[in-house]
Amino acid sequence: MNANTLEEAAALTKKFTSKPSNEELLKIYALYKQATIGDNKEERPGGFDFVAAAKYNAWLKELGKEKGEASEEYISYVNGLSSKYM
Repeated sequence: MNANTLEEAAALTKKFTSKPSNEELLKIYALYKQATIGDNKEERPGGFDFVAAAKYNAWLKELGKEKGEASEEYISYVNGLSSKYM
């Protein structure tokens, strides 16, 4: 099953039967945020919130990427993961 839109790809991640690795989850998160919001302009989270800091840093790596490009990359990445986790 392949997704063709951002919404289909997001729905597809909810159908995974096993959990992707933390690195894969961070990439999914970062690409989705870049595709839907754009560049990360949020304040850096506090030092002891490690999960929030990891998400912040992952999203920051996508800085400057156009929303359309991030969306295409997100769809492609999720489609690739679906064969592994479904």
